[in-house]
Amino acid sequence: QVQLVESGGGLVQPGGSLRLSCAASGSIFGINVMGWYRQAPGKERELVASITPSGRTNYADSVKGRFTMSVDNAKNTVSLQMNSLKPEDTAVYYCNARPIYNGPPYWGKGTLVTVSS
Repeated sequence: QVQLVESGGGLVQPGGSLRLSCAASGSIFGINVMGWYRQAPGKERELVASITPSGRTNYADSVKGRFTMSVDNAKNTVSLQMNSLKPEDTAVYYCNARPIYNGPPYWGKGTLVTVSS
């Protein structure tokens, strides 16, 4: 089993920055790709960013150049640095971990990010 706990959400003005963190615990040796998803009210959950064990990152076009995902293996933590935030970035952000072997993905409970003036 893997447990994921997000933190760092809150209220920020447009143009501001936030840094989200996801702490992983449990059988973390079985984790492959990790990602950040978000879901706004009335919208489908969408992939924001992902990172492979080798450190290769991918980003949604809507956040490319503004968001940066990173991993700290020593602390078993992944982060999402969000800069130049826009009101349309408002959503609940979820941490996701995909197992190396066949099985369902792991999800955190989410952290709310609100971008508003």
